[in-house]
Amino acid sequence: MEGRQLYDVVIVGGGPAGLTAAQYAARLNLKTVVLDKSRTAGAIAFTNKIANYPGIVTPITGAELLDIFRNQAVTFGAQYIETQVVGVNIEVEPKEIYTMDKTYYGKTVILATGSMGRKPAMAGEKELLGKGVSYCAICDAAFYKGKNVCVIGDSEEAVKEAEFLTRFTDKVTLLAPGTLLKVGATVYKHSPSGTFNNKQFLEFTTTRSDEHLSSVRGIWLFLNHRVTEIRGKDSVESIVVIDNDTKVETEMPMDGVFVYLHGNRPIVDFLNFSVDISDEECVMTNRMMETNVVGVFAAGDVSCTEVRQVVIAAANGCVAALSAEKYINQRKKRKYAWG
Repeated sequence: MEGRQLYDVVIVGGGPAGLTAAQYAARLNLKTVVLDKSRTAGAIAFTNKIANYPGIVTPITGAELLDIFRNQAVTFGAQYIETQVVGVNIEVEPKEIYTMDKTYYGKTVILATGSMGRKPAMAGEKELLGKGVSYCAICDAAFYKGKNVCVIGDSEEAVKEAEFLTRFTDKVTLLAPGTLLKVGATVYKHSPSGTFNNKQFLEFTTTRSDEHLSSVRGIWLFLNHRVTEIRGKDSVESIVVIDNDTKVETEMPMDGVFVYLHGNRPIVDFLNFSVDISDEECVMTNRMMETNVVGVFAAGDVSCTEVRQVVIAAANGCVAALSAEKYINQRKKRKYAWG
């Protein structure tokens, strides 16, 4: 392990399960890192009001509750990193977690990626996956220098990925199926115009500190528009977009399509079936959140839970962390973490 940083616990996912696991693991003096795709991407981050979480007497947003979880985890000593996990090798020791920029090594791994995944739903999406259709702009943006690309989605994550693409091309379109889009403190609203040309322009100003230069990059935004088909033979050639107001379809030439629509499937694609997955595509565990792979645990909505609630996910995260500590220290019983 010379030159490599070894963690006791590598947690994939920064929702309630992952951050609770991080709190408990760090408080047990385990070297802990949370690898989170985006602090705005999870299901709870989209929740406008949470009023039934124990101990929270005044309703707060899901994002605010996540901030509390995250701050607690970091205060206890956990490291939090925003990065995209693209693969794992959990059959080796130490276990390897691959991101776009580096590999993380862990004695144990806790899977807590949640359940906002989705199956290909648009015509042509499955057939052209990897041939112009992508779910990761950071992974694939460099292939589209100067080309026409679009991002499909109306979350902050979609906006961030669209902005990232502008580093490689000035031909970026964001197609949002909803009528509202929040970008920082700014809210963009849909104004029906009866034509497909009802578009807005999002500007991003960046400063290159090395050369003291500022540049403005932009994205064409279409609100209340839905992609019904992705066309192409050996690669993406165009997309078919429908205006939800007028129901008029328009075909747009396109080289790359980045999809950021969410569903309710557990997010397990990056695992490549390295742990047991049920017919419902959730990670199978026992009551102590142990998977079939020794030293690998799963918690929250990515696991085969019957009830999807924040308090259940947090409880799962606690159990997973205690199980990880037991495994690392070869205890016969789990260490209880009350003060």
